[in-house]
Amino acid sequence: MSDAAIALQRFGLGARPDQPLADDPRGWLTAQIARYRPAPPPVAAAPTSAAVATDLVAYQAEQRTIRQTTGAPAPLPAVAPEPMMAGQAMQPAVAPAVPPARDARMAARQAARRVAQDRYVALVGARTAAAVATDTPFAERLVHFWSNHFAVSADKLELVGLAGTLEMEAIRPHVMGRFADMLFAVERHPAMLLYLDQAVSVGPDSPLGARIAGRGRRKVGLNENLAREIMELHTLGVRTGYTQADVTEFARAMTGWTVGGIGGGPGARLAGEATPGSFVFAAPIHQPGARTIIGRTYPEGGEAQAQAVLADLAVHPATARHVATKLACHFAGDTPPPAMVARLERAFLSSGGDLPTVYRALIASPEAWTPAPAKFRTPWEWTIATYRALGLAEVRPQTVLGLLNQLGQPVWKPGQPIGYDDTAPSWAGPDAIMRRVEAAERFAARSGASVDARALAPRLFPAAVSPATTQALARAESPGQALALLLVSPEMMRR
Repeated sequence: MSDAAIALQRFGLGARPDQPLADDPRGWLTAQIARYRPAPPPVAAAPTSAAVATDLVAYQAEQRTIRQTTGAPAPLPAVAPEPMMAGQAMQPAVAPAVPPARDARMAARQAARRVAQDRYVALVGARTAAAVATDTPFAERLVHFWSNHFAVSADKLELVGLAGTLEMEAIRPHVMGRFADMLFAVERHPAMLLYLDQAVSVGPDSPLGARIAGRGRRKVGLNENLAREIMELHTLGVRTGYTQADVTEFARAMTGWTVGGIGGGPGARLAGEATPGSFVFAAPIHQPGARTIIGRTYPEGGEAQAQAVLADLAVHPATARHVATKLACHFAGDTPPPAMVARLERAFLSSGGDLPTVYRALIASPEAWTPAPAKFRTPWEWTIATYRALGLAEVRPQTVLGLLNQLGQPVWKPGQPIGYDDTAPSWAGPDAIMRRVEAAERFAARSGASVDARALAPRLFPAAVSPATTQALARAESPGQALALLLVSPEMMRR
């Protein structure tokens, strides 16, 4: 790979034929730090968490109404019998059966899921359109990197519409800022609070926890999911010196962090007049007392207690190494080069977690510029690179959804807090390759006659098209076949 091809493919999202090549690949990447726009038109028009939360509030209200309804509604009038034919037996009038409350609740849930799915589709469309059109593809790749680092999964009803808003509202505005600011925004976002069950976490000795326990009616208690994943996945990384006791103490500090108006926890009902979907600190469920976490004591301070813990985790040396390792893996190979990891770690620590400083160190790292392809493209990366290569300006969200479902990487649905894997074994199996071949043939069937793959290849991969690929394109029996071959060539599959 040439430096120009590395900048376009490994750091960027793939070349667009209508965008000029950069004379200075490293300078082109660095300039994107200042030129990045957090809210391009597709993102600015996308649904917000407030809109999704309003949908959920309406659904919850409908469910309450169904539960509170006593007695069956009045039956509809009986259907008058048809005129009888001679010799026909008389049939009694039959009133339509009244659906039970369970069926009404199920119908309401199905309707709410359809509304949430519409929001999800719109957000996928916004993400895709922004990635396809952007002239700052390095910055856009970083958005996707951080969204997977702080992964949520759009599986529960509440998360279907909210998962994408976390990327739009908590990731995008902070990609070119401080890691601590991104961390604060993510952990307070409704998608994260609901996904990792923070909204149902209640301090056992909090005013509400003690009152509920005294009644003996039901159990409420601490939920450690968010605290654990913050330490294990978002900041310090696994096996970095913290203990189970630290996780528990952090979970106690975070009690009271909840979401206004939605979710199944008591915090939502204590949110008062808060905007649905907004972050709320509910003091009645906060576990009182000082906390000691990784050797440091945090005095009682309500909401500020957990904020102080997050501030320390954001600049911890283990966090710097964890972030540096993941960035090196993403840009320089499945086995991160130790020297590069150390360089990024120093940039993180010396700048207090200033992400542009880390990105400049990334661009300057010689390990990221090795001529041999360093990574195998994920389905998302391959799809966006294909759209960009073909200059497809129109993005049909349902088509993108169907393709990524087929390729095995549905958007914002990793199914686990660790996000999607970032190494080749997860994406380079024979079945996965065959699905891409089939998808490439469909792209070629739509665009092949109008695209000259032989002329397109050097624009996509400047000074980096192999003799084998050149020969395969030259021998293709038709323009469509040539294009399909280009889309599954080694140059297109790897970066």
